[in-house]
Amino acid sequence: MYLAEQIFVMKFNLKHFILLLTVAFFLSGCGNNPPEIEEEVDVNNYSDQLLVDEALLQAYLRTHTYNYEDFPPQAGETAQILIDTLAGDFANKIPLIDLVESIEVPVESDGETINHRMYRLLANQGERTGFKPSIADSVYLAYKGRLLDGSVFDQNQYPVWFDLASVISGFRYGLQEFAPGNYTVENDGSIRFEDFGQGAIFFPSALGYYSQIKSTIPAYSPLIFEVSVYTVNTADHDFDGILSIHEDPDGDGNPYNDDTDGDGLTNMFDADDDGDGVLTINEYDTDEDGVIDDDDNDGTPNYLDPDAA
Repeated sequence: MYLAEQIFVMKFNLKHFILLLTVAFFLSGCGNNPPEIEEEVDVNNYSDQLLVDEALLQAYLRTHTYNYEDFPPQAGETAQILIDTLAGDFANKIPLIDLVESIEVPVESDGETINHRMYRLLANQGERTGFKPSIADSVYLAYKGRLLDGSVFDQNQYPVWFDLASVISGFRYGLQEFAPGNYTVENDGSIRFEDFGQGAIFFPSALGYYSQIKSTIPAYSPLIFEVSVYTVNTADHDFDGILSIHEDPDGDGNPYNDDTDGDGLTNMFDADDDGDGVLTINEYDTDEDGVIDDDDNDGTPNYLDPDAA
Protein backbone atom coordinates (compact mmCIF):
# COMPACT_ATOMS: atom_id res chain seq x y z
CA MET A 1 0.00 0.00 0.00
CA TYR A 2 3.00 2.26 0.40
CA LEU A 3 4.91 1.14 -2.70
CA ALA A 4 6.43 3.88 -4.82
CA GLU A 5 5.63 3.95 -8.50
CA GLN A 6 9.09 3.17 -9.82
CA ILE A 7 12.72 2.43 -8.97
CA PHE A 8 14.72 5.52 -8.08
CA VAL A 9 16.53 6.89 -11.16
CA MET A 10 19.41 9.34 -10.96
CA LYS A 11 19.47 11.74 -13.91
CA PHE A 12 23.17 12.03 -14.51
CA ASN A 13 25.50 10.00 -16.72
CA LEU A 14 27.88 7.22 -15.71
CA LYS A 15 30.98 9.42 -16.09
CA HIS A 16 29.62 11.83 -13.51
CA PHE A 17 28.65 8.97 -11.20
CA ILE A 18 32.17 7.50 -11.25
CA LEU A 19 33.59 10.96 -10.57
CA LEU A 20 31.32 11.26 -7.54
CA LEU A 21 32.53 7.91 -6.24
CA THR A 22 36.13 9.06 -6.56
CA VAL A 23 35.72 12.29 -4.61
CA ALA A 24 32.92 11.22 -2.31
CA PHE A 25 34.36 12.21 1.02
CA PHE A 26 35.33 15.66 -0.24
CA LEU A 27 31.73 16.34 -1.17
CA SER A 28 30.14 14.89 1.93
CA GLY A 29 29.93 18.18 3.80
CA CYS A 30 28.89 20.42 0.92
CA GLY A 31 25.40 21.75 1.43
CA ASN A 32 24.66 19.24 4.17
CA ASN A 33 26.25 20.75 7.23
CA PRO A 34 24.13 20.70 10.39
CA PRO A 35 22.59 23.99 11.47
CA GLU A 36 24.76 26.33 13.47
CA ILE A 37 24.54 26.18 17.27
CA GLU A 38 22.05 28.75 18.44
CA GLU A 39 22.70 28.42 22.15
CA GLU A 40 24.09 26.04 24.77
CA VAL A 41 22.32 24.84 27.91
CA ASP A 42 23.69 23.41 31.14
CA VAL A 43 25.52 20.13 30.53
CA ASN A 44 23.90 17.18 32.27
CA ASN A 45 25.73 14.18 33.65
CA TYR A 46 26.11 11.59 30.86
CA SER A 47 25.07 8.63 32.99
CA ASP A 48 21.94 10.41 34.24
CA GLN A 49 20.94 11.61 30.79
CA LEU A 50 21.49 8.14 29.36
CA LEU A 51 18.80 6.74 31.66
CA VAL A 52 16.35 9.45 30.59
CA ASP A 53 17.03 8.95 26.87
CA GLU A 54 16.85 5.17 27.11
CA ALA A 55 13.43 5.39 28.75
CA LEU A 56 12.21 7.77 26.01
CA LEU A 57 13.51 5.53 23.22
CA GLN A 58 12.07 2.38 24.80
CA ALA A 59 8.66 4.06 25.17
CA TYR A 60 8.76 5.17 21.54
CA LEU A 61 9.75 1.75 20.22
CA ARG A 62 7.03 0.04 22.26
CA THR A 63 4.28 2.35 20.97
CA HIS A 64 5.23 2.59 17.28
CA THR A 65 5.44 0.27 14.30
CA TYR A 66 6.15 0.56 10.57
CA ASN A 67 4.93 -0.80 7.24
CA TYR A 68 6.95 -4.03 7.41
CA GLU A 69 4.51 -5.76 5.03
CA ASP A 70 6.03 -3.73 2.19
CA PHE A 71 9.58 -5.01 2.76
CA PRO A 72 11.48 -6.31 0.97
CA PRO A 73 9.87 -4.59 -2.03
CA GLN A 74 8.63 -6.55 -5.00
CA ALA A 75 11.00 -6.86 -7.96
CA GLY A 76 11.03 -3.65 -9.97
CA GLU A 77 9.53 -1.61 -7.12
CA THR A 78 10.75 0.27 -4.07
CA ALA A 79 9.11 1.12 -0.76
CA GLN A 80 9.20 4.03 1.66
CA ILE A 81 9.61 3.57 5.42
CA LEU A 82 6.49 4.81 7.22
CA ILE A 83 6.51 4.79 11.02
CA ASP A 84 3.21 5.17 12.87
CA THR A 85 1.73 4.66 16.32
CA LEU A 86 0.26 1.35 17.47
CA ALA A 87 -3.32 2.57 17.34
CA GLY A 88 -6.43 2.20 15.22
CA ASP A 89 -5.76 -0.05 12.22
CA PHE A 90 -2.19 -0.59 13.45
CA ALA A 91 -3.08 -1.55 17.04
CA ASN A 92 -2.34 -5.25 16.48
CA LYS A 93 0.88 -4.84 14.51
CA ILE A 94 4.31 -5.85 15.82
CA PRO A 95 5.92 -2.98 17.78
CA LEU A 96 9.29 -1.62 16.74
CA ILE A 97 10.87 -2.88 19.97
CA ASP A 98 10.48 -6.43 18.63
CA LEU A 99 11.86 -5.54 15.20
CA VAL A 100 15.01 -3.56 16.01
CA GLU A 101 18.49 -4.65 17.07
CA SER A 102 20.54 -2.78 19.66
CA ILE A 103 24.08 -1.46 19.32
CA GLU A 104 26.43 -0.33 22.08
CA VAL A 105 28.45 2.79 21.26
CA PRO A 106 31.16 4.03 23.67
CA VAL A 107 31.11 7.68 24.74
CA GLU A 108 34.12 9.19 26.56
CA SER A 109 33.33 11.53 29.45
CA ASP A 110 35.83 12.77 32.07
CA GLY A 111 38.16 9.85 31.44
CA GLU A 112 35.33 7.34 31.73
CA THR A 113 33.83 5.26 28.93
CA ILE A 114 30.04 4.99 29.03
CA ASN A 115 28.32 2.67 26.57
CA HIS A 116 25.20 4.19 25.02
CA ARG A 117 22.59 1.95 23.45
CA MET A 118 21.11 2.81 20.07
CA TYR A 119 18.71 0.85 17.89
CA ARG A 120 18.72 -0.14 14.23
CA LEU A 121 15.78 -1.23 12.10
CA LEU A 122 16.81 -3.13 8.96
CA ALA A 123 13.74 -3.09 6.74
CA ASN A 124 15.74 -4.15 3.69
CA GLN A 125 19.30 -5.40 3.91
CA GLY A 126 20.59 -4.31 0.51
CA GLU A 127 22.00 -6.58 -2.17
CA ARG A 128 25.74 -5.96 -1.80
CA THR A 129 26.17 -7.41 1.68
CA GLY A 130 29.95 -7.69 1.30
CA PHE A 131 30.28 -3.93 0.89
CA LYS A 132 28.70 -2.49 4.01
CA PRO A 133 29.98 0.91 5.16
CA SER A 134 32.51 1.12 7.96
CA ILE A 135 32.44 3.99 10.46
CA ALA A 136 35.15 5.75 8.41
CA ASP A 137 33.73 5.47 4.88
CA SER A 138 31.60 7.74 2.70
CA VAL A 139 27.97 6.84 2.05
CA TYR A 140 25.57 7.93 -0.70
CA LEU A 141 22.12 8.02 0.86
CA ALA A 142 18.74 9.70 1.22
CA TYR A 143 17.47 10.38 4.73
CA LYS A 144 14.84 11.96 6.91
CA GLY A 145 15.62 13.10 10.45
CA ARG A 146 12.84 13.17 13.08
CA LEU A 147 12.36 13.92 16.74
CA LEU A 148 10.41 11.51 18.94
CA ASP A 149 7.31 13.67 18.53
CA GLY A 150 7.41 12.92 14.79
CA SER A 151 8.49 16.37 13.63
CA VAL A 152 10.99 16.44 10.76
CA PHE A 153 14.12 18.55 11.37
CA ASP A 154 16.10 17.64 8.24
CA GLN A 155 15.71 15.55 5.09
CA ASN A 156 17.06 14.88 1.63
CA GLN A 157 14.69 13.06 -0.69
CA TYR A 158 17.45 12.59 -3.24
CA PRO A 159 20.72 10.96 -2.14
CA VAL A 160 23.78 12.95 -1.11
CA TRP A 161 27.29 11.96 -0.07
CA PHE A 162 28.22 11.94 3.61
CA ASP A 163 31.73 11.39 4.93
CA LEU A 164 31.03 9.41 8.10
CA ALA A 165 34.10 11.01 9.70
CA SER A 166 32.17 14.30 9.69
CA VAL A 167 28.80 13.31 11.14
CA ILE A 168 27.34 12.71 14.60
CA SER A 169 28.34 9.34 16.04
CA GLY A 170 24.82 7.86 16.09
CA PHE A 171 24.59 8.32 12.34
CA ARG A 172 28.12 6.98 11.85
CA TYR A 173 27.63 3.80 13.89
CA GLY A 174 24.04 3.20 12.85
CA LEU A 175 24.74 2.68 9.16
CA GLN A 176 27.18 -0.22 9.40
CA GLU A 177 24.69 -2.98 8.57
CA PHE A 178 22.94 -1.21 5.69
CA ALA A 179 24.39 -2.82 2.58
CA PRO A 180 24.13 -0.74 -0.60
CA GLY A 181 22.24 -1.78 -3.70
CA ASN A 182 23.02 -2.47 -7.32
CA TYR A 183 22.85 0.08 -10.08
CA THR A 184 22.44 -0.10 -13.83
CA VAL A 185 23.08 2.53 -16.47
CA GLU A 186 20.11 3.33 -18.69
CA ASN A 187 20.37 4.20 -22.37
CA ASP A 188 19.89 7.87 -21.56
CA GLY A 189 22.86 7.83 -19.16
CA SER A 190 20.78 7.85 -15.97
CA ILE A 191 21.57 5.56 -13.04
CA ARG A 192 18.94 3.14 -11.75
CA PHE A 193 19.36 1.85 -8.17
CA GLU A 194 17.71 -1.34 -6.94
CA ASP A 195 17.84 -3.56 -3.85
CA PHE A 196 19.43 -0.89 -1.66
CA GLY A 197 19.53 -0.94 2.14
CA GLN A 198 16.63 0.73 3.91
CA GLY A 199 15.57 1.21 7.50
CA ALA A 200 15.84 3.52 10.47
CA ILE A 201 18.18 4.27 13.36
CA PHE A 202 17.19 5.52 16.80
CA PHE A 203 19.76 6.93 19.19
CA PRO A 204 20.13 8.89 22.44
CA SER A 205 21.16 12.53 22.60
CA ALA A 206 24.79 11.77 23.52
CA LEU A 207 25.20 10.21 20.07
CA GLY A 208 23.61 13.27 18.52
CA TYR A 209 23.91 16.90 19.63
CA TYR A 210 23.48 16.35 23.39
CA SER A 211 23.27 19.73 25.16
CA GLN A 212 23.50 21.78 21.97
CA ILE A 213 20.43 23.36 20.45
CA LYS A 214 20.46 22.98 16.66
CA SER A 215 17.77 25.02 14.94
CA THR A 216 14.58 23.00 15.59
CA ILE A 217 16.38 20.27 17.57
CA PRO A 218 16.03 20.92 21.32
CA ALA A 219 18.84 20.08 23.72
CA TYR A 220 18.98 16.45 24.91
CA SER A 221 16.92 15.14 22.00
CA PRO A 222 17.05 11.46 21.03
CA LEU A 223 16.97 11.31 17.23
CA ILE A 224 15.47 9.12 14.52
CA PHE A 225 16.81 8.83 10.99
CA GLU A 226 15.03 6.96 8.21
CA VAL A 227 17.69 6.04 5.64
CA SER A 228 18.12 4.57 2.17
CA VAL A 229 21.73 3.57 1.45
CA TYR A 230 22.45 3.55 -2.29
CA THR A 231 26.20 3.00 -2.44
CA VAL A 232 29.41 3.25 -0.41
CA ASN A 233 32.93 4.53 -1.09
CA THR A 234 35.83 3.33 1.07
CA ALA A 235 37.91 6.24 2.37
CA ASP A 236 41.62 6.98 2.78
CA HIS A 237 41.42 10.44 4.32
CA ASP A 238 45.16 11.17 4.40
CA PHE A 239 46.01 9.44 1.09
CA ASP A 240 48.71 7.32 2.70
CA GLY A 241 47.64 4.07 1.04
CA ILE A 242 45.95 2.71 4.15
CA LEU A 243 42.16 2.75 4.33
CA SER A 244 40.99 4.95 7.19
CA ILE A 245 39.15 2.10 8.90
CA HIS A 246 42.46 0.16 9.04
CA GLU A 247 44.37 3.00 10.73
CA ASP A 248 43.59 1.36 14.05
CA PRO A 249 46.84 0.08 15.60
CA ASP A 250 45.26 -0.62 19.00
CA GLY A 251 42.74 -2.92 17.31
CA ASP A 252 39.64 -1.67 19.11
CA GLY A 253 37.72 -1.09 15.87
CA ASN A 254 37.77 2.68 16.31
CA PRO A 255 40.33 4.61 14.20
CA TYR A 256 39.16 7.89 15.71
CA ASN A 257 41.16 7.37 18.93
CA ASP A 258 44.57 6.41 17.46
CA ASP A 259 47.30 9.06 17.42
CA THR A 260 50.64 7.27 17.35
CA ASP A 261 52.90 10.34 17.39
CA GLY A 262 50.71 12.32 19.83
CA ASP A 263 50.54 15.36 17.59
CA GLY A 264 46.80 15.82 18.07
CA LEU A 265 46.05 14.44 14.61
CA THR A 266 44.64 10.91 14.52
CA ASN A 267 46.43 8.46 12.23
CA MET A 268 43.56 8.38 9.74
CA PHE A 269 44.13 12.10 9.08
CA ASP A 270 47.94 12.08 9.55
CA ALA A 271 50.14 11.44 6.50
CA ASP A 272 53.12 10.78 8.84
CA ASP A 273 51.73 8.53 11.57
CA ASP A 274 54.90 8.18 13.64
CA GLY A 275 56.10 11.77 13.23
CA ASP A 276 59.58 10.80 11.98
CA GLY A 277 59.48 13.06 8.94
CA VAL A 278 58.92 10.19 6.50
CA LEU A 279 55.45 9.90 5.01
CA THR A 280 53.52 6.78 5.94
CA ILE A 281 53.05 5.89 2.29
CA ASN A 282 56.87 5.71 1.96
CA GLU A 283 57.28 3.44 5.00
CA TYR A 284 54.32 1.08 4.75
CA ASP A 285 55.43 -1.44 2.11
CA THR A 286 58.38 -0.05 0.17
CA ASP A 287 59.33 -3.34 -1.50
CA GLU A 288 55.69 -3.92 -2.51
CA ASP A 289 55.74 -7.54 -1.39
CA GLY A 290 52.38 -7.25 0.37
CA VAL A 291 54.02 -7.40 3.81
CA ILE A 292 54.10 -4.33 6.07
CA ASP A 293 57.75 -3.29 6.53
CA ASP A 294 59.48 -3.73 9.90
CA ASP A 295 63.17 -3.24 9.18
CA ASP A 296 64.42 -3.58 12.75
CA ASN A 297 62.14 -6.57 13.49
CA ASP A 298 60.94 -5.09 16.76
CA GLY A 299 57.30 -5.92 16.09
CA THR A 300 56.39 -2.31 15.31
CA PRO A 301 56.01 -1.58 11.59
CA ASN A 302 58.18 1.16 10.14
CA TYR A 303 55.28 3.55 9.57
CA LEU A 304 54.43 3.47 13.31
CA ASP A 305 58.05 3.34 14.53
CA PRO A 306 59.92 6.69 14.72
CA ASP A 307 63.18 4.77 15.33
CA ALA A 308 62.95 2.77 12.10
CA ALA A 309 65.41 3.83 9.42
